[in-house]
Amino acid sequence: MNGSVPLGRIFGVPLRIHWSAPLLILLLSSSLSSSTLPAWAPGHSSTVYSAAGLIGALLLVASLLAHEAAHAVTARRAGIKVEDVTVWGLGGVTRMGRAKTPLVHLAVSAIGPLTSLALGGLALAGGFATQHVLHWAVPSAVLLWTGWANLLLGAFNLLPAAPLDGGRILQAALWWRRGDREQAQRIAGRTGQVVGALVAVAGWFELTHGASSGLWLVLVGVFVSLSALAEVRRATLETALRGVLVAQVMSSPVVTGADWLTVDHLLDEFATKGHHSAIPVLDFNGHPSGIVELRRLSAVPPARRADLRARDVAAPLTRCVLASPEDTLVDVLERPGVTVPLRILVLDGAQLVGIVTGHDIARIARQRLPGPHAARARAIG
Repeated sequence: MNGSVPLGRIFGVPLRIHWSAPLLILLLSSSLSSSTLPAWAPGHSSTVYSAAGLIGALLLVASLLAHEAAHAVTARRAGIKVEDVTVWGLGGVTRMGRAKTPLVHLAVSAIGPLTSLALGGLALAGGFATQHVLHWAVPSAVLLWTGWANLLLGAFNLLPAAPLDGGRILQAALWWRRGDREQAQRIAGRTGQVVGALVAVAGWFELTHGASSGLWLVLVGVFVSLSALAEVRRATLETALRGVLVAQVMSSPVVTGADWLTVDHLLDEFATKGHHSAIPVLDFNGHPSGIVELRRLSAVPPARRADLRARDVAAPLTRCVLASPEDTLVDVLERPGVTVPLRILVLDGAQLVGIVTGHDIARIARQRLPGPHAARARAIG
């Protein structure tokens, strides 16, 4: 996710924090310390409420991490590659590959909300015990709030609306019932669009009646609706590309550059090789070593262009999307880390034999999609 930074690992999975996550902690902490905690545990100082509010906010973020970690661990145990876990202002996101069977898809999807519901139950039990046994009002209020928040999080995620976990569960059930994953994904996505719109309308209603929490619902509803639309479009595209091999789509021969050339020399080559935004670069043995973007070359200060080599500013091969000509295009697109702009380097052994870009996929998608959907394929390019 753009705007996120790495922050270690959780259960072996890279953890990233989006810039909006501290804002989430600040808003939750402020709401707790200014209204919720004084109402649930009156008679304490503002310092106590501020400290308890911060602890409560951090507990909820930790709960979000546990929710996403449950997805990640279950996916890895099922043999699905997990790219990373990111916490951001509206919750958490786990980037991973796709399940091969409906049962695995169901297990990976359901474990997140089940974890939230379990944490909610534990926090509520701890809150009641702290209140009635130890008589600690403020810690009890923090635990009770954390418990209810986790129950709400788990219940909300079970709504049958992709990209929420409930939508994934619906997709798994439809996939198992009908045997068509893309059709199931489209139905779950359409449901997500409706549910997202309803949540946004409910938030707007709250806003117009003076409840500031309505803004949060509006943001969540819009996010769900737009993400669900992306799910529908992706499913439609994958239906069109089903069975297509990388060899049928790739552009060949490939325009390349030498990775030992200086930046100024490679910029001159870009000028003579047509309208390319990026080109693969080869080492002395003629093997690909990465891909370099014109914008990155142009961003190098003129005074350094004669000293830096292309390999110094290129994305290394380890960060590139690689495929063989015999791979199916859908399988490659399902891999974690495939981003826009799309560039897939096609290798036959150690030799670069082709490249697949968004334009290549859009071209074949337009040929295979029905009329109303063909125009949407242009967005990939």
